[in-house]
Order: sequence, then C-alpha cells, then structure tokens
Amino acid sequence: MTPASPDRLDRAAATMGADGVDALLVGPGANLRYLIGYDAPLLERLTLLLARADGDHALVVPRLEAPRARDAGLDEHVDLVVVDETDDPFALVADRLAALGRRPCLALGDRLWATFVLGLQEALPGASWVRASTVTAPLRMRKDAAEVDALRRAGRAIDRVHASVGDLLRPGRTEAEVAADIGERILAEGHEAVSFIVVASGPNGASPHHEPGQRRLAVGDPVVVDIGGTVDGYGSDCTRDYVVGGPDAAPEGYLAAHRVLEEAQDAACRAVRPGVPAEEIDAVARAHLAAAGYGEAFVHRTGHGIGLEEHEEPYLVEGNRTPLAEGMAFSVEPGIYLEGRFGQRIEDILVVTADGAERLNRRDRAPAPAGVAR
Repeated sequence: MTPASPDRLDRAAATMGADGVDALLVGPGANLRYLIGYDAPLLERLTLLLARADGDHALVVPRLEAPRARDAGLDEHVDLVVVDETDDPFALVADRLAALGRRPCLALGDRLWATFVLGLQEALPGASWVRASTVTAPLRMRKDAAEVDALRRAGRAIDRVHASVGDLLRPGRTEAEVAADIGERILAEGHEAVSFIVVASGPNGASPHHEPGQRRLAVGDPVVVDIGGTVDGYGSDCTRDYVVGGPDAAPEGYLAAHRVLEEAQDAACRAVRPGVPAEEIDAVARAHLAAAGYGEAFVHRTGHGIGLEEHEEPYLVEGNRTPLAEGMAFSVEPGIYLEGRFGQRIEDILVVTADGAERLNRRDRAPAPAGVAR
C-alpha cells in the first residue's frame, strides 16, 4: 500500500465541483494509489473508485478482493460495493451513481481498459465523459512534503547505484549481464522494485530506450545507463554516461559533444523556477544544442514529471504552457543521439522550490570511467 494523505479525496471532490465534474471513476493504478493508498491488482474483474463531488465515495471491488480492501482500512473512508462473480459490475456502478441524475459528467480513468470503458458507457448512456487527469493531474503535479521526501530518498538511492556502475562495465561483458547486476544493486540500495534499466553501449546508445542485449562491451565504447526504481512507491530516474577504458578512449567527437550536453542540461536546470512555462525549459536545452549543431540529434522532450509514475505531468515539451509551481517534480534530460556512432544523455530529477529548484541527483555529470582499475 502507498500511504495517502487523508485530505486527497476532499481536494479531488473540491476540484470536481469547481470543474463541473460529478464523479471521478478510477481503476487500479497511480491515481487509485494517490487518492486512497490502495495498490489494487489489475484484474479482468472490475475494481473502480467512485469519488463523487458531493463526498459520497465508494470503491467497487470483486468479492475475492474485499478482504484485502478491508484489511487496508479502506472501508473507513469509502463505502465498499462488493461484486459477486455473477453480478453485473457496470449495473452496480450505474446504481451507485443514479442519484447524480441521468446526465452526469464523469471523469474516467485515463488508462482504464477498453472493456471496462465500453461497459460503463453502455450502463450510463446519458453521461458525458472527460479524462480523469483533468481532475487528478493538477493535484498530483504538486508534491507535498512527504512526497518530496520520498523522491529525495529515491534520488539518493539511485545515486548510490550509479556510484558502482563503472565497476560493472568491464570489457567482454554483455549489456544484459550488466543490467542484471544493476537490477540487484537497485534493490540492495533500498528500492522496493526495479522500474527500468537501460544499458546501451556503442552505437546502441543512439536508441534512447534501448533494451539491454547480447552486445559485448569493448574498450572505447560509450555507454548510456538510465536506471530507476521505486522507494515507498515514488520513482527514481537518473541517466549517466560512461566510457569503457576511460574518457581518453572515447571515440572522436564524443567528449566535445558531451561538454555541450552538460552545458545544455545545466542551463535548463538553472532556468527552473516558479512561474516559468514548462515548455521554456525544453526551449533552453534545445536552443543550446541547436546552436552547437546538435539540434537534429535531440529527438525527445526535455523532461517528464515523476512521482507515483515514472512518467507523469508536467511534461517539459514545446506547447506545454503550464507554469511551473513549487512542489512540481520532473526530469531534465537532454540527449544527443548520432545513429551508427553513439548516444549520450544526462538526466536529473528536480523539484521546484519557492525561488528555484532542488536537484535530487548529485552524481558528477561528466563521462565516467568504466571497466578500469581505480
């Protein structure tokens, strides 16, 4: 279970009332964990939180999951609507929402399975529908003190993992072998789960989400290592670059490009402060790389929000004019990707403060030596 602040349902209800939304319908996932602290299993049976603007909240659960929900103390905060195997869960939802009238406005979980969405729409033909994120995103974007503390712990934990990565990147080892060792260290350093591991060597580094494979490391290989896990449900996410044999063994042009990348990432981080539009952080990093001739080699947005999900709002990308605000947490991760040659990316998590930002990752951002005696 992920701890949830007791006022989150109240704040969600207030947001719904202000936005003209009658009820929020949320299935298993980050929104459910955020609102009531329940990490429900993703099943073919319907589990659905019905959070209403009038405060009459309920959780629809399959019979076999009801004991788990009660053990979590959820029935102290919401009514449990238990669904037997032969019940029509959508009819039970419609019955629970009948007091809202024939044409309620319902905010539906963004990632709810299509089979559930279609069933709900059939059972509630007069309803109008909006995305649940219209209600939840403004709440989740601004982390409270406990959430920021969890992100700090996650940042420190992944920094400790990166401190040992260079020793794992020895010539002759495969990317997959290195990734397996990193996974063990992520858990050993205090994460409860491994979220992802990118170990991309040589030309594979030009693929930002490369899956570690059977390529064997060789002296002179640049290696992009992007790793993350969860601490108390909140994510870590940090990317650093390594060179097998040390920076002096790097291919031609690699170190010069990396210096530009470090400058771009630093400029973007320094631009973070309350009131700045999210897209401006992207523009700062992109302009710096473009001025050095790497504009076409930067193929993704500059950052993504992080919290209960590895990727959530706010996104640092052109067109997102959301003003940054104290408590927002996100990555700043510009990259340079030269197909057939190498890739490089620097990624840190930042939290917006009252007058700037706190960087949660503290490892040196220069290319680190790997596979050499220290």
